[in-house]
Amino acid sequence: MAYIHETATKVTVCIDNAEHSLIIDNGAHCSLVAKKYLDNHFPNWEEKLLPTKAKNVKSESGKMTSIGTIIKETIIPRRKGNIRLNPEVVVLDNGHSQGFLLATDYQRMYGIDIYSSKKRHITIGTNKEKKFSLDIYQISSQDQLEELLNEFREGQLGTTLTSKQKLSLLMLRKNRPEFTIGEEPLGKIKGHDIELYLDV
Repeated sequence: MAYIHETATKVTVCIDNAEHSLIIDNGAHCSLVAKKYLDNHFPNWEEKLLPTKAKNVKSESGKMTSIGTIIKETIIPRRKGNIRLNPEVVVLDNGHSQGFLLATDYQRMYGIDIYSSKKRHITIGTNKEKKFSLDIYQISSQDQLEELLNEFREGQLGTTLTSKQKLSLLMLRKNRPEFTIGEEPLGKIKGHDIELYLDV
């Protein structure tokens, strides 16, 4: 899933077998992540910290201090084969990012181009004819997440589901377009046919 926000596209990616946000930013010259984000999501990340040449990074919110770089294998999930990236990301001591930021340095290296159109498209590599689109939604606010959580509350899932099971349901709902096949709007997985009946 991806979101459009000014010059950036926010994409859900897989890092260390968990979902994280990757912001593909056309305005940034350096790929970044905040130390606070790593502390919250990656235990023992400091063991893999590498030295960096960039000591200070300037941003709209002021000067940021880098403490090193880290390399994290990043997978962008796609219907027709995942995209694997290995970006070297600068860790900011006083950063405020809510995920990883992929700047123009790695966009050029991997040949990532974002075409701004009604439905934003991305190409990877040198073949500009072979472009794919991500499921893109305009960011409005925290209301979108709250609306989604309310849907599940109103669905009366019951107290028998664990937190992990509820998160799995959220992930399935978010990725439901992956299971959609032409005339099967709900999707159809071989051997798992679905029949719906409406009682009025």
